[in-house]
Amino acid sequence: MSLNLKEKILYAASGLFYSQGIRATGVDAVVKAANTTKMSLYKYFSSKDDLVIAFLRKRDEDFRAWFVEQVNGKADTPKAKLLAIFDVISEWMAIPEFRGCAFINAAAEFPLEGNPVHQVSAEFYDQFRSYITELSRQCGSRSPESLALQLSLLIEGAIVSEQMKRHSGAAEQAKQAAIILIEASLSDIPCM
Repeated sequence: MSLNLKEKILYAASGLFYSQGIRATGVDAVVKAANTTKMSLYKYFSSKDDLVIAFLRKRDEDFRAWFVEQVNGKADTPKAKLLAIFDVISEWMAIPEFRGCAFINAAAEFPLEGNPVHQVSAEFYDQFRSYITELSRQCGSRSPESLALQLSLLIEGAIVSEQMKRHSGAAEQAKQAAIILIEASLSDIPCM
């Protein structure tokens, strides 16, 4: 697939932002990696901040589609999908290019809640929790929002743990804790 220049710039920036960090990646590095000019970059992205937001929005779209497809491919009931989330996360964390979660990393680099980069990162996790909340609701959780927050915290913690120490087994430990939380949260309604 041939990329147009805007896509090429975004692709180059995405790789650099994820592997090296947003603040550590200058516009010159993006231009060089995309084999283009600053003038071309600024034609499509009015500032580095706009490029960062485009990177995060594209990452959100791509990751969410991939993630849901992976979960659905591993499980067909809501309860099984809640647990499959941890398997998918574990597989993702095992790839050699894993550098943590782009949204957690971005929020850490831009910690002020009013910053647009921080806001896009927070939106990603709000939507992620909504996905888990809906699965929890379908499963018959007595408190789907609470269960979703608990499971999300396990996932986020596992991601950060794995980023800090590779092959830590954090995802498997998080899954074991999730099993306990899910069972405790289920009502008398059987899971379909």
